[in-house]
Amino acid sequence: AILRGQALDKGLYMLNHIPIFSEDLIYGFKDSSLDEIGFRVFSKIIGDGIPEDNLKKILKAALNFAVPIKKIGDKNYQCYLDQGPTASFKDFGARTLARIMEYFLDIENKSSVILTATSGDTGGAVAQAFYGMERIKVVVLFPKDEISDLQRKQMTTLGKNVTAIGINGKFDDCQRLVKTSFADPDLKHIGLSSANSINFGRLLPQTLYYFYSYSRVIENKNEQVIFSVPSGNFGNLMGGLIALNLGLPVKKFISAVNENNEFPNFLETGKYEKVEPSKKCISNAMNVGHPSNLARLIDLYGGKLSETGVMHKAPDLTKIREDIVSYSISDDLTRKTIIEFYNKYQKIIEPHGAVGW
Repeated sequence: AILRGQALDKGLYMLNHIPIFSEDLIYGFKDSSLDEIGFRVFSKIIGDGIPEDNLKKILKAALNFAVPIKKIGDKNYQCYLDQGPTASFKDFGARTLARIMEYFLDIENKSSVILTATSGDTGGAVAQAFYGMERIKVVVLFPKDEISDLQRKQMTTLGKNVTAIGINGKFDDCQRLVKTSFADPDLKHIGLSSANSINFGRLLPQTLYYFYSYSRVIENKNEQVIFSVPSGNFGNLMGGLIALNLGLPVKKFISAVNENNEFPNFLETGKYEKVEPSKKCISNAMNVGHPSNLARLIDLYGGKLSETGVMHKAPDLTKIREDIVSYSISDDLTRKTIIEFYNKYQKIIEPHGAVGW
């Protein structure tokens, strides 16, 4: 699943069994580092797929940056996921996936081509994570008019085994090209894989900062928290939902989206309609009109959503609404939030964080 990235039928790999961690284990994470938490989570899920010593080395090398958690007001906290080398939360998944893929490719004496679509931050994180790896070539597709100059430079200035290509279109167009390529049997010999969150190996590391941040803010065992999650392609939210199913005591997830409001509309009406084309917002990494990981979310709640957005089987909407609430935040409100946040707390919050706040 990790080396392939996506199934040939364009479906996404998902765990067929999710173990449940004990309250004592989760509470004990307060004394563990991020990579130590990672080892406990990964070893529980993948078993002996990677020897313990190798897994510990992989996680220690990948997760070698801080995760500051700062109290804002009385009961609110900000978890800073931007301390990795590309200042994006995607560093967690990309760096871990890169080292796991390198491990398996070395064992099998194979090479791979990473084909990835980005709405902004994924491209830089993936390019940096895989840069210089001899067995892996990276091709990043990005919407050429919808990323920042910094994000463009993170992808286009590395060279060596990294190639970045600007596309005349939206992120969803880039993502569609990637999915079509994976489903093409004529390209199977290339050894295509993905470092988007359609690859479960990118997704699983994103559960770790939920366990880590929870362990740093609770005072009592089994204390519940609410996570507000800026959401685009829904890999971030899926990381949290997997953590919830692993036993993390979460009272509610807030899925905060920008003007691409397909998910809050779905929760309200029960009818799923893509936003097509996706809307261009200042929280550009979240400009996704049809999130890939929504299929995993729907599956988690007993439904089935096709790659094209057709709902073949309705999920348990009542249960989804128990776990998740979703809001769409306009660009105007995002700008207003940035100003108000600074005036109240004397701290700068960027557009994606402002959507979540």
